[in-house]
Amino acid sequence: MKINSICCIGAGYVGGPTMAVIAQKCPNIKVTVVDLNQERIDKWNDANTQNIPVYEPGLPEVVQEARGRNLFFSTEVDKAIEEAQLIFISVNTPTKTYGSGKGMAADLKYIELCARQIARVATTDKIVVEKSTLPVRTAEALKSILHNTGNGVQFQILSNPEFLAEGTAVQDLLNPDRVLIGGDTTPEGQKAIQSLVDIYAHWVSREKILTTNVWSSELSKLTANAFLAQRVSSINAISELCEKTGANVSEVAKAIGMDSRIGNKFLKASVGFGGSCFQKDILNLVYIAKSYGLHEVAEYWEQVIIMNDHQKRRFSKNIVSTLYNTVSGKKIAFLGWAFKKDTNDTRESAAIYIADDLLNEQALISVYDPKVSSAQVQYDLNYLQTRPEQTNATLIQSHTNVYEACKDAHAIAVLTEWDEFKTYDWQKIYDTMLKPAFVFDGRNLLDSEKLEKIGFKYQSIGS
Repeated sequence: MKINSICCIGAGYVGGPTMAVIAQKCPNIKVTVVDLNQERIDKWNDANTQNIPVYEPGLPEVVQEARGRNLFFSTEVDKAIEEAQLIFISVNTPTKTYGSGKGMAADLKYIELCARQIARVATTDKIVVEKSTLPVRTAEALKSILHNTGNGVQFQILSNPEFLAEGTAVQDLLNPDRVLIGGDTTPEGQKAIQSLVDIYAHWVSREKILTTNVWSSELSKLTANAFLAQRVSSINAISELCEKTGANVSEVAKAIGMDSRIGNKFLKASVGFGGSCFQKDILNLVYIAKSYGLHEVAEYWEQVIIMNDHQKRRFSKNIVSTLYNTVSGKKIAFLGWAFKKDTNDTRESAAIYIADDLLNEQALISVYDPKVSSAQVQYDLNYLQTRPEQTNATLIQSHTNVYEACKDAHAIAVLTEWDEFKTYDWQKIYDTMLKPAFVFDGRNLLDSEKLEKIGFKYQSIGS
């Protein structure tokens, strides 16, 4: 099937950037991104592309080039579904907070709603592509819903998981390590796969486009994220040992990273990983393993999460113990709220949980993050439902000026590795803080010698 019209359901961190790049590279294909959230769509359509809802370096320029030519953002979901030959499903699949599988399994209600809407609207044959991160065998459920509609429409289900890293998403899309497409082994399934291959082939070399069966594709995504998260938890486990023995985790990481069998990526000790994928995907993997009775497999992967949670808890405990076993009424400045640099995404950010721990100790927290709004900070804390919203609003304040955020603080906690943090006038910051002035560097980002020379009491991870 030759594709001349694409629809993507979901205008979030995956759908928006992915479709923008496809539209840029395939100017002859109409690409429509739809979402029920009017406010989000309005932001994607903002005349100033710097105001689009997803912060990603290079993305405004891509959107600017394609938008209005062959890239469109709309709330008219039915119309876009009907027009498209190929439909990407890129909606949220959060971890279940209720019922069977609570706290582990992926909540697929949004996926099912999409499938039912496609089934209701479609009057011509469609290729439906799973873009969201999904548990193995989700395609089977999609197929069942779509094929039992009674409209006489033929659907082909493909799995095309994203492997984007937030902060480098545009580059990851333009120069991917691989593109993975899973589909049926039937002639119709193979034709559908080829249709999607032909789209990516506009800018990705054919040898980087891998085709598999659907189940392999779905599991590959979960496994890739689990392996990456495992490396982070592994080096973080070693960081605690380094602190007890006098070893330096950065030196250990460098030494083992030079081993070609290991490599140096994802070996940076920190306060822990965050983001929407790692934890969710591992929990999903754990749930799947348990559902098949593979308890040892489940326990193995669960340990990655346990280690990550431990790293965050010990960071907040260390702040309390260092500040003379009490932070009640003390101002602690957080540098960074996003889960990593070069993104405004805060999902599962370590900062949220460390703030929650310190607020339980009645600390006063001031936050500076160059891309995260005050409203988002409050939303993230309120979502935990640890205390009344009014209490959160009183105890935690956001600032647009870093020097204001740090003024009169007892301590600074570096929780996101924004490059700009290294460029500040740290003498100026020191002069306005209460003494002794502590810096807890949760990202091993800053120059310890420089800060200690100024007078800071500096602590990092794993040294």
